[in-house]
Amino acid sequence: MPDFSEFEDKAKQLASEHPDQVDEGLKRAGEFADQRTGGRFGDEIQQGEQRAEGYLGTSDQGGQGQDQYGQDQGQGGSY
Repeated sequence: MPDFSEFEDKAKQLASEHPDQVDEGLKRAGEFADQRTGGRFGDEIQQGEQRAEGYLGTSDQGGQGQDQYGQDQGQGGSY
């Protein structure tokens, strides 16, 4: 089985260099998924976006503002 840790490290590096693009991509993906599911899984989609941002290191550390679902963005936590 190939070792993908090298690709993972590169993806995280690129994400940290372009956090605005990553956030925009995740936002669009979340909006697409929300539309395709008819809004039935909004909470789950939001959690997935936040986890992806946290994993890639692009999450909003200040917790300011609101996400596309109109909810306050916190500094993370358990889901």
